[in-house]
Amino acid sequence: MSTRTLVAGIDSSTQSCKVVIVDAATGAVVRSGSAPHPAGTEVDPQAWWDALQSALSAAGGLADVAAISVGGQQHGLVALGADGNVLRPALLWNDNRSAQAAQDLVRELGQEEYVRRTGVVPVASFTATKLRWLRDAEPGVAERVAAVALPHDWLSWRLLGYGPAGQDAPRGPDLTALTTDASDASGTAYWTPPEHAGTGGGYDPELFELALGRPGHEAAGARSAPSAAVVLPRLLGPSESAGHTPQGVLVGAGAGDNAAAALGLGLREGDVAVSLGTSGTVFADTATAIADPSGTVAGFASATGRRLPLVATLNAARVLDAAATVLGTGHDGVAAAALASHPGAAGLTLVPYFEGERTPNLPEATAQLAGMTLANTRPEHLARAFVEGMLCGLADGLDAVLAQGVRADRLLLIGGAARNPAVREVARHIFTVPVDVPEQAEYVALGAARQAAWALSGELPTWPVARVATLHPRPSTVRQQYRAHAG
Repeated sequence: MSTRTLVAGIDSSTQSCKVVIVDAATGAVVRSGSAPHPAGTEVDPQAWWDALQSALSAAGGLADVAAISVGGQQHGLVALGADGNVLRPALLWNDNRSAQAAQDLVRELGQEEYVRRTGVVPVASFTATKLRWLRDAEPGVAERVAAVALPHDWLSWRLLGYGPAGQDAPRGPDLTALTTDASDASGTAYWTPPEHAGTGGGYDPELFELALGRPGHEAAGARSAPSAAVVLPRLLGPSESAGHTPQGVLVGAGAGDNAAAALGLGLREGDVAVSLGTSGTVFADTATAIADPSGTVAGFASATGRRLPLVATLNAARVLDAAATVLGTGHDGVAAAALASHPGAAGLTLVPYFEGERTPNLPEATAQLAGMTLANTRPEHLARAFVEGMLCGLADGLDAVLAQGVRADRLLLIGGAARNPAVREVARHIFTVPVDVPEQAEYVALGAARQAAWALSGELPTWPVARVATLHPRPSTVRQQYRAHAG
């Protein structure tokens, strides 16, 4: 009788840490655990580590696990001192205080040059803008930065046994042991994909120095780097290993959360995912080179060594939270009310920029509710307008991805809000291609587990993804109504 091989995947998101333990051969989840993260747009990374320990414990630990990998929220800035200590709370992707820094960087280098060299245009979410903000707002901290890591990089480093003395780090504060992967590095705005610069890809030292005001050097050669150079995590290939934990568990390269989700979903050419979580994202795993000079579509890397064109909005499932607050109900109540209305919400339109917006890049924008009359200011129409506004913003993002030459034969609607029956019904009237709703699952964590299995065996396993619904388009004028107000 054969013994099955188990692998673990971690989703360290904005809101929580989730762990799945998976049968490497079949992709079946054997057990799982989770723990919350603190709220806010800056967080002490120690909270992530503590949550990971709690989630691992809830999942039954790693004693029988052969490999593990981390999918993490993108862009967050973890600034480390020479002793391995975190110098200040990590600035998360949704911290907009670096909006001016983003504008400064684009003005200094030029938008088209950023796209040519990195495939992206810096916005407040990206790591480079947070480095520039740190340089300008907290120069004393910036001068002490010895290494810069992203959330998944730092967690992988801690799993490998590294960290400050006295913090459960038997291997000590070796900053040159930091690792990352292309999917997460591509969200920094100082990483270059091969097709944009013809250099073979990798970090762009000039762009890093433009951000922080000091040179950076990849950890692979950091021991021989100039003493003033900041250590940047060593770039690993999609199936490479970062090493082993002190207990002997193989640690995979890890990935940014959206790239890990694409891996968990098994996206193929012609598939486009629409994710409704804290943020809303539209992304695909494609061989198509991406270079959008407008900056609307970020030309990220995927966790498979290809491209991950992505459009992100700050406002997604939180729009439903706002609707629930306004209507004095829960998400089920919002759904019931919205389904009692009809396409177009009797003329009501919500432009849902409750926390500013990333796509379009309007960090100071506010939400608008337009078209109100005495006749249509009713709970059911308000609920419908909130759901339609959320999905119309993502549909505009889909159009931008398709304009880059990406093919969409079907959409995959994922995230917590995809379970909402009103979201599914409204999707029929917003999107123009069939929409599959996969079974609710932790796809970021599953993608990380699939990557761990890849690093362990050398082959990317094929795992089935169950589908619970297929939504066929029902054309309406909802998007035209939305565009009249969104501009």
